[in-house]
Amino acid sequence: MTTPHNPPFRAEHVGSFLRPAYLLEARERFARHEIDATALRSVEDRAIAEIVAFQEDLGLKSITDGEFRRTYFHVDFLRQLGGVESAEPVTIIRPDGSQELAPPVMRVVDKVRHVRDIQRADFDFLQSVIKPGQGSVAKVTIPSPTMLHFRGGRAGISATHYPELDPAFYDDVAQAYAAELASLAAAGCTYVQLDDTNLAYLCDEKMREAARQRGDDPNELPHRYARFINKVVALKPAGMTLGMHLCRGNFRSTHAASGNYEPVAEALLAEMDLDAYFLEYDDDRSGDFRPLRFLPKGKVAVLGLITSKFGTLESADAIKRRIDEAAQYAPLEQLALSPQCGFSSTVHGNDIAVADQRRKLELVVKVAREVWGDA
Repeated sequence: MTTPHNPPFRAEHVGSFLRPAYLLEARERFARHEIDATALRSVEDRAIAEIVAFQEDLGLKSITDGEFRRTYFHVDFLRQLGGVESAEPVTIIRPDGSQELAPPVMRVVDKVRHVRDIQRADFDFLQSVIKPGQGSVAKVTIPSPTMLHFRGGRAGISATHYPELDPAFYDDVAQAYAAELASLAAAGCTYVQLDDTNLAYLCDEKMREAARQRGDDPNELPHRYARFINKVVALKPAGMTLGMHLCRGNFRSTHAASGNYEPVAEALLAEMDLDAYFLEYDDDRSGDFRPLRFLPKGKVAVLGLITSKFGTLESADAIKRRIDEAAQYAPLEQLALSPQCGFSSTVHGNDIAVADQRRKLELVVKVAREVWGDA
């Protein structure tokens, strides 16, 4: 069995990487108005060129910019859509001294629309520093459109501009995303990943109850989101691979949700017309692999079996055994391997060393080659 020549690849990753110290310093200097945006971008360019070389050196074929230009995986993108506003996320200190990120509610205050190319310039630079002829593919990660609904619910969306959400709100968001995907495709992008916390949160009873309190039915919501995502898929450019990563929280190595995928599995895997799913499976919080029985032919489940939260390195044999378990519910040729999430979903990064980040990804590549072979 060989490695696919098109994404998703057998050895994958979610996209974000630990920021180098000099980049964090430059961001702080920018915040203090000591350097301008042009100077900051120059530092980002240097860091991105280095992280691209890092990925290529490991043998990864899916190449991102590490999300080095972002502070948060979702806010930086969504607030650039017309009609969307948000405050800054807030860090909460728990009684035990640990930290939790309280993301802002994205508020829709006007008609949602695409007013500018959001990722185009970033993609152009990423593409320019990838070595040609290596079979590598530049991957762009953007937040899922469901992020504009879940946390605020009906109350977070202007009743003046959207007296009814269906179909006007969902159609407008889909059109905005379609315009962004078209912009990326025109630049040569063929691989985009939607990062979604909401479907994973709907596996957690605490989050399901919070949805009820906002007036939503957590049993109906996954199916509504499937229809929502399919509006975007129906408008995506020809030849573009569109995947989704489900995240249960990843701020500084913490998590926000737990629960088996069963409550969302059918809507996620069988109803959404996506090409690939990046699923967190790094510990017991995610439950068993039975939900994979809903995976249709032609789709790929990328198993996030290696944690990006902590430095302890997993056993290759243990990872292979878990892949075998997953293959009881979905064909092995429709499976791939990755860390469960990125290493730095926010600028702060996870509590893991740079050397451990490398070792984790080396393990992904090693196990993928041993399980599926190497083309």
